Amino acid sequence: MAVVAILPVAGASAGDPERGWELLLSQAYLPADFDQEVFDALWTVWPEPLRQQAKAASVDQRRLLAMERYGLQPHPDDPSRSLQYVVSADGSWSMSCLACHQGQVAGQVVPGLPNSTYALETLTADVRLVKIAQRKAFGHMDVGSLLLPLGTTNGTTNAVIFGVALMQHRDAGLNIVSRPPRFDLVHHDMDAPPWWHYRKRRSLYADGFAPQGHRMLMQFLLVKENGPEKFREWEDDFRHIEAWIESLEPPRWPGPLDQQLVAEGQGVFREHCQRCHGTAGADDDYPEVVVPLADIGTDPVRFRALTDADRLALNQSWFGQFGEAAEPLGARQQPDGYVAPPLDGIWASAPYLHNGSVPTLWHLLHPGQRPAVWRRTPAGYDDQRVGLEIEEIPVASFAEQLAAGLAAADRRQVFDTSQPGKSAAGHDFPAALSEAERVALLEYLKSL
Repeated sequence: MAVVAILPVAGASAGDPERGWELLLSQAYLPADFDQEVFDALWTVWPEPLRQQAKAASVDQRRLLAMERYGLQPHPDDPSRSLQYVVSADGSWSMSCLACHQGQVAGQVVPGLPNSTYALETLTADVRLVKIAQRKAFGHMDVGSLLLPLGTTNGTTNAVIFGVALMQHRDAGLNIVSRPPRFDLVHHDMDAPPWWHYRKRRSLYADGFAPQGHRMLMQFLLVKENGPEKFREWEDDFRHIEAWIESLEPPRWPGPLDQQLVAEGQGVFREHCQRCHGTAGADDDYPEVVVPLADIGTDPVRFRALTDADRLALNQSWFGQFGEAAEPLGARQQPDGYVAPPLDGIWASAPYLHNGSVPTLWHLLHPGQRPAVWRRTPAGYDDQRVGLEIEEIPVASFAEQLAAGLAAADRRQVFDTSQPGKSAAGHDFPAALSEAERVALLEYLKSL
């Protein structure tokens, strides 16, 4: 799989995009999660028959099997390493921003695409077992994941709560302070947004409460090993990284398009969708509308998981320039719903909704037919329904599998919309459309 070359675009930040990409690939901003010896032994804790397959394989083949199991992509310069981790000269593997924000669609790596296959919880659990066998010390992820869930479904993460938990132990200047851990946190999984939307927005996150900016991108570096001086030292690096993010373009639909349907769908879009989602292309106009929770009707757990105090603490910290960067957002520090995202490149960014509960655009446009329990194929793509290639699992059958003791790693391959924070309900506006209008709208969405 090749990474598409990205060139700067007009209006990008003052940083150097090429330098930003280089830093993402080469600079470790977090402590190492494991070393090469651990990674190369992960297969020894896999279930059968995968373990036997790995045992008979070469070292390089095992590394590729490991990347497939954990939802990683090969590094563009060295297929035996992962694109999502920085590997140092001594063999230490450190997670980078690309772990969640660099994925593939239909087997093709697309810059800035969310990593919808990342199995962080499974990887961390396997790493712990290997470290025990090799008598190696646990790292911050090994210990932290025992207290803070990393993600209950592959491709989604509890990242929002990571940030809240980490800020609990910092003051506004990011100095480390001694405070008891919080036990009131509402854990929930989120689907990462496409990074090519970044330059269109003034705010970040599903509820749009935080100001856009290179400092805010650094929030997840708040491990105890990184004191406040590290953030000042790395600030210029993240100006370059932000410039790379701002340079990203949405990928084009790779197949043919029915231009008559596209034109009809554009009319449907203008009448029913444009007010919230804006436009794409030459007449690009994005309004960044916050849709009240009562109107959008999607899962409310993410919205309710953050208190106004949590939002304020982040905005009044160094990340928000001590409150100055948040001023233009005004009341968004106390939002009442979710931000309607831009739709550029939407064909590539499945699954949909903020929690990743809807696997295809067809399902998004047919609210009454969204699957309750489903499993995606590793890299398959559904050209007809436009999104993830999935297997729908009958609810009763899945219940039987759970009762029989379904392994945790296998359970994380399944999206169960009955679980807290994972509902696929809401955004039922397409129910008002005729089937012909939905067919045309789906074709138009592919063209964005």
